[in-house]
Formats: sequence, structure tokens, C-alpha cells
Amino acid sequence: MTLHGPEQAAREEPTWASFDSYLDALRRAGAEPIPIDPTASAEEREAAFASMDGLLLPGGADLDPSLYGAAPHPSVQVEPDRDELELAAWGVARDRALPVLGVCRGMQAINVFSGGSLVQHLEGHEDPTAAPAGHQLDLAPGSRLASILGGGEPLATTQVNSYHHQAIRPQDVAPGLVASGVAPHREGPLVEALESSDGRWLIGVQCHPERPEVIGPEFDRLWLAFVEAARSAADRS
Repeated sequence: MTLHGPEQAAREEPTWASFDSYLDALRRAGAEPIPIDPTASAEEREAAFASMDGLLLPGGADLDPSLYGAAPHPSVQVEPDRDELELAAWGVARDRALPVLGVCRGMQAINVFSGGSLVQHLEGHEDPTAAPAGHQLDLAPGSRLASILGGGEPLATTQVNSYHHQAIRPQDVAPGLVASGVAPHREGPLVEALESSDGRWLIGVQCHPERPEVIGPEFDRLWLAFVEAARSAADRS
């Protein structure tokens, strides 16, 4: 699991400076998290990457728009060292066919690392640290995410929380990825869940399933499914 560095942590609101909610969610699902941040040495990174059975890319600062060939919007706050760390972790997970779960920034990272792009700023989303807005998420029939959240029976819609100021439009989705969840927006539909088109265990969600506000208990199944996929990857190695 990647974390932000100490400089970014110092800039965050207290509730976002800690990743305890992610760690708690993973442990409840039966995982043994290995947190790593941009200050880790080359040896520490190598050890973490070698021992990981799955990769969690959590929320945090914006991705550097240069990663998708764009100039930065004035609202964008980047953490280049974290981008570098996550790109390295992503490469290892891809090469070893490990399961990957992306949350908020993590979903956006999956899309950007796969060759997609982002909407850098949505009006009305200026303060992602404020109380969350709840909205409906429409799930794609037959998607892995719909099956997971439905407990094996496909789920059509669910309620999610919203803390983000950046987004992915349908036309921004990277090759090899498909939208598994879409939410309405006044500027047009936004992709708020992604997964791999080739069957690999790769899921990104724009919402925060580690936070209980305005989100259904069915997202507990997402943590369990991710950890089970990681166990299966460990058994194959």
C-alpha cells in the first residue's frame, strides 16, 4: 500500500493525513498491509515490492498532469515523489499480474498509468475535505465490481460518497480499461469505477470505501474480494 510523503501529510487536514482507515479496512478483510511512502530507500522499496501479493493505491494529492501530457490547472496540487513511487509499484504489480485496487486518486492513477487522462478540476468540488456529497453510482451489468458488490448477484446501483475535485470522462478512459460505474454530472456522465477489460483483477473506484460516510456496507465486500485475490496471487507464486 502506497502512502503520501511527510511533506504532503503536513499539508493535509488531520482526517486525511492518516491512512489508518485504509489499514483498518485491509486488516478487517484479513490482510497484512505493508505501507510504503516516498521516503523509503531503494532497499525498502525492493523488499516491499518483492513481498507484496496485491497493490492498493489510495487517495491523496493530484497526479502530475505531465503524466498525461497536460499543463496543470491552477487548482492542482501534485506530489511527484509519490507519482514516481506508485509508477514503480504499478510496474511490478503489472509484471507479476498482481491484483490492484485504486481508491480516488488511486483510480485516477490506474487510468493515467494505463495511458488515459483526467479532468483536472470540476466546479463545485473545490473542497474535497468538506462533508461528503452522496450520489448514485450506476454499475455496468456483467462487470466484476457489480458482481462483487452484489455478493455474487449483479448490483445495478449503489450509493457512494464523494470527496474529489478531479474526474474521468468516458472519453478519458485508457485502452485496456472499461467503465464499470458511471455517475451523472451537469457537465456529462463521469466514470467513477474502472476495471480491466482482459479479466485481470484490477479495480478502481472514485469513492472512498474505507470511509463510512454516505456509503453502503456492500463495499466491505470489495475489501474482502481484493484480499482474496491477493491470497490467490500468493498461492500462484
